[in-house]
Amino acid sequence: MSELQHAFWDEACAQTLSDEKLLAAMARFEGALALACARAGILPETAARTIAEVAAGARFDAATLAPAARRASTLAIPFVKQLTEKVAAVSPEAARYVHVGATSQDVIDTGVVLCLGAAVERLLALSRRVGDATAAMAKRHARTPTVARTLLQPAVPVPFGWKAAVWLSLIARSHAHFRAAAREACVLQFGGAGGTLSAYANKGDAIAEALAAELGLARAPVTWHSTRDGFARLGAEAAILTGAAGKIARDVSLLMQAEVGEAAEPSAEGRGGSSTMPHKRNPVGCLAALEAAQRAPGLVATLLAQLAPEHERGLGQWQGQWFTLRDLLCSAGSGLAAMAEVLEDLKIDEQAMLTNLERSRGLVYSENVSLRLSRTLGKQAAHALTEKLCGIAAREGKNLIDVVRADPQTAAAIDAKEIADLFNAESCFGSAPAMIERSLAEWSRCITT
Repeated sequence: MSELQHAFWDEACAQTLSDEKLLAAMARFEGALALACARAGILPETAARTIAEVAAGARFDAATLAPAARRASTLAIPFVKQLTEKVAAVSPEAARYVHVGATSQDVIDTGVVLCLGAAVERLLALSRRVGDATAAMAKRHARTPTVARTLLQPAVPVPFGWKAAVWLSLIARSHAHFRAAAREACVLQFGGAGGTLSAYANKGDAIAEALAAELGLARAPVTWHSTRDGFARLGAEAAILTGAAGKIARDVSLLMQAEVGEAAEPSAEGRGGSSTMPHKRNPVGCLAALEAAQRAPGLVATLLAQLAPEHERGLGQWQGQWFTLRDLLCSAGSGLAAMAEVLEDLKIDEQAMLTNLERSRGLVYSENVSLRLSRTLGKQAAHALTEKLCGIAAREGKNLIDVVRADPQTAAAIDAKEIADLFNAESCFGSAPAMIERSLAEWSRCITT
């Protein structure tokens, strides 16, 4: 792996999923397996303790293992060989029992699961930071008027806090589903040669239970080495969580455009500059989040393509799944970390939001006018009249409120005070305040359950 790839990875997540951590997790599996087998009387307790102690302190050279793994088509074969040699150096007798009854997929899949636990906790912590920052924004700006934009064009006034609440609800759902997918995916894989623990006769279940307890993992009802939906689902939910951060990044980056100027990322030395244009303040946090959001779907596609292995052990599906998962989770961490940093210190320019509302010259209140006129004129006639008035305002560069006041038909239907009320931003907020409260409550439930 190129070190430059870390520019678009979350370093903390990458550390939990390093080659060294995977090899250590695989060694932990082998040590726990020996202890579980000893409890069932499969091997001597002294041998099990020796294997566990050697495995706990063993260090493996990934560079040495890689070419041997290539030749063997699995990392497990050269790994078990090295571990056996290390145990043999301490006790040739104990070395006879290394990896007893297990198969390559048991040690690799469970090693991956053990590494995933820490990576999942990192992503959940990052997504909570994103959610907490967004929740604070929703509260703080619950009555800050801004303009909604549909198809990139001004639509109607909304509270900026409502916009943040929409982001928050997306994060809450994505956080909860990712957490649930992780719980389902991070379970012990242990099946032996064909999946039935046949090497242990009638002691297989007891050994599996002891092994799961030793590793602190739940146990699936049946071995899952040839059903890869757990990893695919985890990857898909990680991609959705990454996409949620990307959605916020897209909106924030558009709000940062100089022509809009309603938001700004935090600034710091060396952040967001240009190699040629000293005036630039680029949305680099949003860039990182969008890069991750656009990369994640392709990685998930690989996991989805691996859902149909042949019979009881697939050919070419699971062997490289670890690398896809690692790239995906580290990319997700990059996007979430970037947006946590952005949102925790995002600068909101309320005056710019008000200026942009006013720049529409009242056209963003056309829905209010049409709805009010429909009470007396009917919906179709009211819409046609309002559209005509908007056309006049646009052509003549006038404010819609002045055109409405000057129109005899409108003036006869609506009194002057009511016309003024129609052009008040808060008159357009509708159910937004209640939606904000519900979104905040949803987030509170999400992080307390």
